[in-house]
Amino acid sequence: MTKNVLVIEDNEDIADVVSLHLKDLPCAVKLAADGITGYQLAQTNKYDLVILDLMLPGMEGLEICKRLRAQPNYTPILMLTSKSSEIDRVLGLEVGADDYLTKPFSVRELLARVKALFRRMDVFSNPKQNEKTTIERADIRIDLEKRTVFIAEKIIDLTVKEFDLLVQFIENPGRVYTRTQLLDLVWGYGHEGYEHTVNSHINRLRNKIENNPAKPQYILTVWGLGYKFNDAL
Repeated sequence: MTKNVLVIEDNEDIADVVSLHLKDLPCAVKLAADGITGYQLAQTNKYDLVILDLMLPGMEGLEICKRLRAQPNYTPILMLTSKSSEIDRVLGLEVGADDYLTKPFSVRELLARVKALFRRMDVFSNPKQNEKTTIERADIRIDLEKRTVFIAEKIIDLTVKEFDLLVQFIENPGRVYTRTQLLDLVWGYGHEGYEHTVNSHINRLRNKIENNPAKPQYILTVWGLGYKFNDAL
């Protein structure tokens, strides 16, 4: 089934390359060369994915992302950025981007991430009958349909990937995951060198759900292996 994708990118060469390869998936691609036009298109049309450059004329990508996330309809956002510092990646993810890709990037990796986002949204859009809609363990309660998390009945504000990580852990208490496995399961791709992405997300998740992130009680580090959810709770 053809997916509708909006690409907001002011570099014409990059936009054309992205558009050309997305059409092979297949996708119907709409291009916007500035932030204001891109935001207007995102507001007035329904897309299965927005590929969003960080640095744009008119309106920057971070602002577009924040505005889209303030709206009720959820559209996955893949952020493209020539900035590679940790703070820029964190900012993009904190304002609601589902994933990010640093320029220059390979077309193969771009398509892998796009397909992973499509698969994830297809799962959320077509839940299986009789599938559970809530998960509870210890004092954590997760509403899968509304994608909300409560700890001791207090709502916890998580980004998309933080939520997906927590669900992966809490559904499989005691199972030890390597960083590569988490990349495959949560991000939908595994590439050597991206393990730091898992580390940074788990650190931010711990800061939000743990009483003392330095001594976590929920998500435990298994030294030399990876992480697990505490099955003693």
